[in-house]
Amino acid sequence: MPKLSKKDQFIDLSDYGRPAAVLIANQFKDSKLTPIHVTFLFTISGLLAVLSILLGYYLTAALYLILKSILDAADGELSRVKDSPSYTGRYLDSISDIILNFLIIMVIGYESNISVYYSLLAFLAIQFQGTLYNYYYVILRHNSFSADVTSRVFESKTPKAMAGEKQRNVNLLFKVFRILYGAFDNIIYRLDKTASQIKSFPNWFMTLVSLYGLGFQLIITSIMLFLNLIDYIIPFFIYYTALIPLIVIIRKYFLINSLYNSKLIEHTLEKS
Repeated sequence: MPKLSKKDQFIDLSDYGRPAAVLIANQFKDSKLTPIHVTFLFTISGLLAVLSILLGYYLTAALYLILKSILDAADGELSRVKDSPSYTGRYLDSISDIILNFLIIMVIGYESNISVYYSLLAFLAIQFQGTLYNYYYVILRHNSFSADVTSRVFESKTPKAMAGEKQRNVNLLFKVFRILYGAFDNIIYRLDKTASQIKSFPNWFMTLVSLYGLGFQLIITSIMLFLNLIDYIIPFFIYYTALIPLIVIIRKYFLINSLYNSKLIEHTLEKS
Protein backbone atom coordinates (compact mmCIF):
# COMPACT_ATOMS: atom_id res chain seq x y z
CA MET A 1 0.00 0.00 0.00
CA PRO A 2 1.70 3.24 -1.12
CA LYS A 3 2.50 6.06 1.27
CA LEU A 4 2.66 8.65 -1.48
CA SER A 5 0.70 9.56 -4.60
CA LYS A 6 2.25 8.42 -7.87
CA LYS A 7 3.60 11.87 -8.73
CA ASP A 8 5.32 12.17 -5.32
CA GLN A 9 6.94 8.75 -5.30
CA PHE A 10 10.73 8.94 -5.43
CA ILE A 11 13.74 6.64 -5.29
CA ASP A 12 14.16 6.24 -1.54
CA LEU A 13 17.70 5.00 -0.93
CA SER A 14 16.85 4.17 2.67
CA ASP A 15 13.83 2.04 1.78
CA TYR A 16 15.54 -0.92 0.08
CA GLY A 17 13.82 -3.29 2.54
CA ARG A 18 10.31 -2.31 1.40
CA PRO A 19 9.75 -5.18 -1.12
CA ALA A 20 10.64 -7.78 1.51
CA ALA A 21 8.56 -5.89 4.09
CA VAL A 22 5.53 -5.99 1.79
CA LEU A 23 5.95 -9.74 1.32
CA ILE A 24 6.12 -10.25 5.09
CA ALA A 25 3.06 -8.07 5.68
CA ASN A 26 1.01 -9.88 3.03
CA GLN A 27 2.10 -13.25 4.39
CA PHE A 28 0.89 -12.44 7.90
CA LYS A 29 -2.04 -10.09 7.20
CA ASP A 30 -4.59 -12.76 8.23
CA SER A 31 -2.56 -14.06 11.17
CA LYS A 32 -2.51 -13.06 14.82
CA LEU A 33 0.86 -11.38 14.33
CA THR A 34 0.51 -7.66 15.09
CA PRO A 35 2.67 -4.71 14.01
CA ILE A 36 3.89 -4.38 17.62
CA HIS A 37 5.09 -8.00 17.51
CA VAL A 38 7.13 -7.10 14.42
CA THR A 39 8.54 -4.05 16.24
CA PHE A 40 9.70 -6.38 19.02
CA LEU A 41 11.27 -8.64 16.39
CA PHE A 42 13.28 -5.81 14.81
CA THR A 43 14.37 -4.73 18.30
CA ILE A 44 15.66 -8.26 18.95
CA SER A 45 17.46 -8.22 15.59
CA GLY A 46 19.11 -4.92 16.52
CA LEU A 47 20.19 -6.28 19.91
CA LEU A 48 21.64 -9.38 18.23
CA ALA A 49 23.63 -7.06 15.96
CA VAL A 50 24.99 -5.27 19.04
CA LEU A 51 25.98 -8.60 20.62
CA SER A 52 27.59 -9.78 17.37
CA ILE A 53 29.73 -6.62 17.20
CA LEU A 54 30.89 -7.18 20.78
CA LEU A 55 31.84 -10.76 19.92
CA GLY A 56 33.68 -9.68 16.79
CA TYR A 57 31.24 -11.29 14.33
CA TYR A 58 30.98 -8.29 12.04
CA LEU A 59 29.43 -10.10 9.07
CA THR A 60 26.73 -11.54 11.31
CA ALA A 61 26.14 -8.08 12.78
CA ALA A 62 25.77 -6.64 9.26
CA LEU A 63 23.14 -9.25 8.38
CA TYR A 64 21.20 -8.55 11.57
CA LEU A 65 21.24 -4.81 10.82
CA ILE A 66 19.82 -5.41 7.34
CA LEU A 67 17.17 -7.72 8.82
CA LYS A 68 16.36 -5.02 11.37
CA SER A 69 15.87 -2.52 8.56
CA ILE A 70 13.49 -4.88 6.71
CA LEU A 71 11.45 -5.62 9.83
CA ASP A 72 11.39 -1.91 10.67
CA ALA A 73 9.52 -1.37 7.41
CA ALA A 74 7.40 -4.50 7.87
CA ASP A 75 5.65 -3.34 11.05
CA GLY A 76 4.28 -0.29 9.24
CA GLU A 77 3.29 -2.36 6.21
CA LEU A 78 1.49 -4.87 8.41
CA SER A 79 -0.35 -2.03 10.13
CA ARG A 80 -1.55 -0.76 6.75
CA VAL A 81 -2.68 -4.12 5.34
CA LYS A 82 -4.48 -4.95 8.59
CA ASP A 83 -5.90 -1.42 8.72
CA SER A 84 -4.82 -1.19 12.36
CA PRO A 85 -2.91 2.09 12.83
CA SER A 86 -1.97 2.99 16.40
CA TYR A 87 0.02 5.66 18.16
CA THR A 88 1.29 2.95 20.52
CA GLY A 89 2.99 1.19 17.62
CA ARG A 90 4.19 4.44 16.05
CA TYR A 91 5.92 5.70 19.21
CA LEU A 92 7.20 2.27 20.24
CA ASP A 93 8.84 1.96 16.81
CA SER A 94 10.61 5.32 17.13
CA ILE A 95 11.67 4.72 20.74
CA SER A 96 13.13 1.33 19.79
CA ASP A 97 15.00 2.93 16.87
CA ILE A 98 16.73 5.59 18.94
CA ILE A 99 17.71 3.16 21.72
CA LEU A 100 19.14 0.72 19.18
CA ASN A 101 20.99 3.53 17.38
CA PHE A 102 22.59 4.53 20.67
CA LEU A 103 23.62 0.99 21.55
CA ILE A 104 24.96 0.23 18.07
CA ILE A 105 27.08 3.40 17.93
CA MET A 106 28.38 3.03 21.49
CA VAL A 107 29.43 -0.60 20.96
CA ILE A 108 31.10 0.32 17.65
CA GLY A 109 32.97 3.08 19.47
CA TYR A 110 33.98 0.62 22.19
CA GLU A 111 35.26 -1.92 19.67
CA SER A 112 37.12 0.83 17.79
CA ASN A 113 38.77 2.19 20.96
CA ILE A 114 37.24 5.59 20.16
CA SER A 115 36.53 8.11 22.90
CA VAL A 116 33.02 7.91 24.33
CA TYR A 117 32.64 11.62 23.54
CA TYR A 118 33.23 11.00 19.83
CA SER A 119 30.80 8.09 19.96
CA LEU A 120 28.17 10.36 21.53
CA LEU A 121 28.87 12.97 18.86
CA ALA A 122 28.33 10.34 16.15
CA PHE A 123 25.07 9.28 17.79
CA LEU A 124 23.84 12.88 17.85
CA ALA A 125 24.91 13.26 14.21
CA ILE A 126 22.93 10.18 13.18
CA GLN A 127 19.84 11.42 14.99
CA PHE A 128 19.99 14.85 13.39
CA GLN A 129 20.41 13.24 9.98
CA GLY A 130 17.42 10.96 10.51
CA THR A 131 15.31 13.78 11.90
CA LEU A 132 15.93 15.91 8.80
CA TYR A 133 14.85 13.05 6.55
CA ASN A 134 11.73 12.37 8.61
CA TYR A 135 10.81 16.06 8.72
CA TYR A 136 10.71 16.46 4.95
CA TYR A 137 9.24 13.01 4.36
CA VAL A 138 6.32 13.45 6.78
CA ILE A 139 5.56 16.87 5.27
CA LEU A 140 5.44 15.27 1.83
CA ARG A 141 3.22 12.41 3.03
CA HIS A 142 0.76 14.79 4.66
CA ASN A 143 0.40 16.72 1.42
CA SER A 144 0.13 13.57 -0.69
CA PHE A 145 -2.03 10.48 -0.67
CA SER A 146 -1.06 8.59 2.46
CA ALA A 147 -2.31 5.56 4.36
CA ASP A 148 -0.29 6.68 7.39
CA VAL A 149 -2.50 8.55 9.84
CA THR A 150 -0.24 8.38 12.90
CA SER A 151 2.85 10.33 11.77
CA ARG A 152 2.58 14.05 12.46
CA VAL A 153 4.74 16.92 11.26
CA PHE A 154 4.61 18.59 14.67
CA GLU A 155 4.65 16.28 17.68
CA SER A 156 3.66 18.89 20.25
CA LYS A 157 0.46 17.51 21.79
CA THR A 158 -0.49 14.09 23.06
CA PRO A 159 -2.73 12.48 20.43
CA LYS A 160 -6.05 10.82 21.17
CA ALA A 161 -5.79 7.06 21.32
CA MET A 162 -7.22 5.15 18.40
CA ALA A 163 -9.61 2.23 18.57
CA GLY A 164 -7.98 -0.79 20.15
CA GLU A 165 -5.33 1.04 22.17
CA LYS A 166 -5.32 2.57 25.64
CA GLN A 167 -4.94 6.30 26.16
CA ARG A 168 -2.61 5.81 29.14
CA ASN A 169 -0.22 3.81 26.95
CA VAL A 170 -0.27 6.55 24.30
CA ASN A 171 0.32 9.19 27.00
CA LEU A 172 3.33 7.34 28.43
CA LEU A 173 4.94 6.54 25.08
CA PHE A 174 4.39 10.07 23.82
CA LYS A 175 6.19 11.50 26.88
CA VAL A 176 9.15 9.16 26.32
CA PHE A 177 9.13 10.02 22.62
CA ARG A 178 9.22 13.75 23.35
CA ILE A 179 12.10 13.31 25.83
CA LEU A 180 14.16 11.34 23.31
CA TYR A 181 13.29 13.23 20.12
CA GLY A 182 12.08 16.66 21.21
CA ALA A 183 15.43 18.46 21.02
CA PHE A 184 16.26 17.00 17.59
CA ASP A 185 12.84 17.95 16.22
CA ASN A 186 13.07 21.51 17.54
CA ILE A 187 16.54 22.14 16.09
CA ILE A 188 15.66 20.77 12.65
CA TYR A 189 12.43 22.79 12.65
CA ARG A 190 14.35 25.98 13.47
CA LEU A 191 16.73 25.27 10.60
CA ASP A 192 13.84 25.21 8.11
CA LYS A 193 10.62 26.60 9.61
CA THR A 194 8.90 27.25 6.29
CA ALA A 195 9.26 23.73 4.88
CA SER A 196 5.81 22.73 6.16
CA GLN A 197 4.24 25.40 3.92
CA ILE A 198 5.47 23.62 0.79
CA LYS A 199 2.94 21.29 -0.84
CA SER A 200 5.49 19.09 -2.56
CA PHE A 201 9.22 18.52 -3.07
CA PRO A 202 10.91 17.46 -6.32
CA ASN A 203 11.57 13.73 -6.48
CA TRP A 204 15.32 14.27 -6.95
CA PHE A 205 15.41 16.35 -3.77
CA MET A 206 13.71 13.64 -1.70
CA THR A 207 16.13 11.07 -3.11
CA LEU A 208 18.97 13.31 -1.94
CA VAL A 209 17.38 13.61 1.51
CA SER A 210 16.97 9.81 1.70
CA LEU A 211 20.76 9.59 2.08
CA TYR A 212 19.97 10.46 5.71
CA GLY A 213 17.22 7.87 6.20
CA LEU A 214 17.75 5.27 8.90
CA GLY A 215 17.74 2.44 6.39
CA PHE A 216 20.57 4.02 4.42
CA GLN A 217 22.53 4.67 7.62
CA LEU A 218 22.17 0.99 8.51
CA ILE A 219 23.26 -0.23 5.07
CA ILE A 220 26.36 2.01 5.26
CA THR A 221 27.15 0.60 8.70
CA SER A 222 26.57 -2.94 7.45
CA ILE A 223 28.89 -2.48 4.46
CA MET A 224 31.63 -1.03 6.62
CA LEU A 225 31.29 -3.89 9.11
CA PHE A 226 31.40 -6.41 6.25
CA LEU A 227 34.59 -4.78 4.92
CA ASN A 228 36.07 -4.76 8.45
CA LEU A 229 36.18 -0.95 8.43
CA ILE A 230 34.67 -0.63 11.89
CA ASP A 231 37.28 1.98 12.93
CA TYR A 232 35.93 4.38 10.29
CA ILE A 233 32.22 4.20 11.12
CA ILE A 234 32.21 6.79 13.93
CA PRO A 235 34.29 9.39 12.00
CA PHE A 236 32.20 8.80 8.87
CA PHE A 237 28.87 9.64 10.51
CA ILE A 238 30.31 12.71 12.21
CA TYR A 239 31.56 14.17 8.91
CA TYR A 240 28.49 12.92 7.04
CA THR A 241 26.46 15.52 8.96
CA ALA A 242 28.07 18.21 6.80
CA LEU A 243 25.38 17.53 4.19
CA ILE A 244 22.65 18.94 6.46
CA PRO A 245 23.37 22.64 5.77
CA LEU A 246 23.64 21.91 2.04
CA ILE A 247 20.26 20.15 1.94
CA VAL A 248 18.58 22.92 3.95
CA ILE A 249 20.09 25.62 1.71
CA ILE A 250 18.86 23.80 -1.40
CA ARG A 251 15.35 23.52 0.06
CA LYS A 252 15.12 27.09 1.37
CA TYR A 253 16.62 28.99 -1.54
CA PHE A 254 16.83 26.98 -4.75
CA LEU A 255 13.54 25.09 -4.47
CA ILE A 256 11.63 28.25 -3.60
CA ASN A 257 12.85 29.86 -6.84
CA SER A 258 12.01 26.72 -8.78
CA LEU A 259 8.47 26.60 -7.37
CA TYR A 260 7.99 30.32 -7.98
CA ASN A 261 9.10 30.02 -11.61
CA SER A 262 6.86 26.98 -12.09
CA LYS A 263 3.81 28.86 -10.80
CA LEU A 264 4.72 31.87 -12.95
CA ILE A 265 4.89 29.69 -16.07
CA GLU A 266 1.52 28.08 -15.21
CA HIS A 267 -0.04 31.51 -14.68
CA THR A 268 1.36 32.76 -18.02
CA LEU A 269 0.03 29.71 -19.86
CA GLU A 270 -3.42 30.17 -18.32
CA LYS A 271 -3.54 33.82 -19.44
CA SER A 272 -2.46 32.93 -22.97
